[in-house]
Amino acid sequence: MRDLSAFPITRRWPATHPDRIQLYSLPTPNGVKVSIMLEETGLPYEPHLIDFGKSDQKTSEFLSLNPNGKIPAIIDPDGPGGQALGLFESGAILLYLADKTGRFIPADPAARWQAVQWVIFQMGGIGPMFGQLGFFNKFAGSEWEDKRPLQRYTDEAKRLLGVMNGALSGKSWFLGDEYTIADISMLGWVRNLITFYEARELVGFDDYPNVAAWLERGLARPAVQRGLTIPARE
Repeated sequence: MRDLSAFPITRRWPATHPDRIQLYSLPTPNGVKVSIMLEETGLPYEPHLIDFGKSDQKTSEFLSLNPNGKIPAIIDPDGPGGQALGLFESGAILLYLADKTGRFIPADPAARWQAVQWVIFQMGGIGPMFGQLGFFNKFAGSEWEDKRPLQRYTDEAKRLLGVMNGALSGKSWFLGDEYTIADISMLGWVRNLITFYEARELVGFDDYPNVAAWLERGLARPAVQRGLTIPARE
């Protein structure tokens, strides 16, 4: 039996199975990156819902694992050297789980770095820009009289979709025939853009057929479908 008592977060969200990876998350585009990866790899894990409605992410227990107060975060009881490891930032967690399992990241060094570059592209571009577009299109920002911010993020979302569309030309996945963490990092964000953020027409999503076909392929994967709803909302 693993002892996770050194992690204060486990006092608020006790581990029923402390020998499994502990996932602290919410099924948002960033959160589902990790739940999808865990489902794809088959690693045993225990999910804990971090409820934003209850400000769970602002509690001292959660901040002890992620001082940035964002989801997702994990504790791996069997980390490097057999020592428990806590991690936050979805991109870092994807890379860690890929290295841990040797899956969904190429063994070839050059291809590996190509996968990493797309994960960073998602972290630095797709996530922030699509998220801002969602804010100004659907949430509080939609009430602003000044529509220049919405236009700015719409234009940038279109540009990023164009980059993706070009990269996917003649390919099933971002690295060709190999499905990797590059794809896993972006599926939830593109899905949210055209569903939850209600921006399909706004960005002209159907003008990017390679992206649309890639998204359809990704969403057809059973592990992706499962990961999109984990942890289950109350």
